[in-house]
Amino acid sequence: MEELIWGRRIRAFRKLKGYTQEDLAKMLGVSVSVLGEIERGTRKPEESLLQRVTKELNVTYDELTSIK
Repeated sequence: MEELIWGRRIRAFRKLKGYTQEDLAKMLGVSVSVLGEIERGTRKPEESLLQRVTKELNVTYDELTSIK
């Protein structure tokens, strides 16, 4: 369940910043398919990847992972 929430939030913040999946995947050093799986909630992001996402999207860890 957490994977789905993280993925949706990553997608939402990515779109707010105007990045494509290709843009963000390149910045994170992962493939587009990995990012797509994370955004769809079928793959759990590693903690280190979540930290890189927060840096690239300029959001806090709490903003990214909080469940509301």
